[in-house]
Amino acid sequence: MEVRIKKIDRKILKRAIEIALDGIEKGGGPFGAVIAKNGKIISESNNEVVNSTDPTAHAEILAIRRACTLLGTHNLTGYDLYASCEPCPMCLGAVYWSGISRVFYASGRGDAAKAGFGDELFYEELSISPEQRRIVFCRINDVDGNEVFKLWERYEKRIRY
Repeated sequence: MEVRIKKIDRKILKRAIEIALDGIEKGGGPFGAVIAKNGKIISESNNEVVNSTDPTAHAEILAIRRACTLLGTHNLTGYDLYASCEPCPMCLGAVYWSGISRVFYASGRGDAAKAGFGDELFYEELSISPEQRRIVFCRINDVDGNEVFKLWERYEKRIRY
């Protein structure tokens, strides 16, 4: 799908890069992200993994969380993510779960790998079955794990996402 990149897209992406640079000054990683709609910035964040001692505190994740909190929804359909770098697999999952419509990014995963942020292991691990992964994944079938899904299907107030 071809996307027409507008002047405002470049401007907001440059803001994500500024946020990444500011994040480095604060002792964080070199990543920044902005959530916007129709050229209006809704939320932004830099990477806070080290400073918050939270391995999930990637710039994209934090920007998504902040936008959802501000908007009072888990659904960001129609919103755009601007990231200083191509989102990692975790952030990519958050993009899909949140329903973000478009992602604009500056650097690619190869650039991140050269700087010491290689994600190839994650992409490789996601493509193989759980029992072949480097970390042991052990499914235990006799603990009634499916009961929660049966209850969910009967739950009248459920909101599908």
